[in-house]
Amino acid sequence: MGEPKRILVACGTAIATSTVVAKAIEEGLAARGIKVVTRQAKAVEVPSMAKDFDLVVTTTPVPQNLGVPVIQTLAFLTGIGKDQVLDQIAELLKD
Repeated sequence: MGEPKRILVACGTAIATSTVVAKAIEEGLAARGIKVVTRQAKAVEVPSMAKDFDLVVTTTPVPQNLGVPVIQTLAFLTGIGKDQVLDQIAELLKD
């Protein structure tokens, strides 16, 4: 197994919401056998940070043309569609 994939998790303030989302992603992908490292950021920080990550997951709008895939979702907060989003993330992180 190679290096863990890097996921930037963004919300408005990079405090509570992104913490919940980051932990849910880490746990959900670990259950699928995928090792990831997450980093939390404010939405306004995403454009300057995205290039260092394999994927951006955000709960609030961010630019889409960052050079890496961007998933905007509330599934990790509501629970609705969470497994589908985890499947989508797993697919995007395949080598």
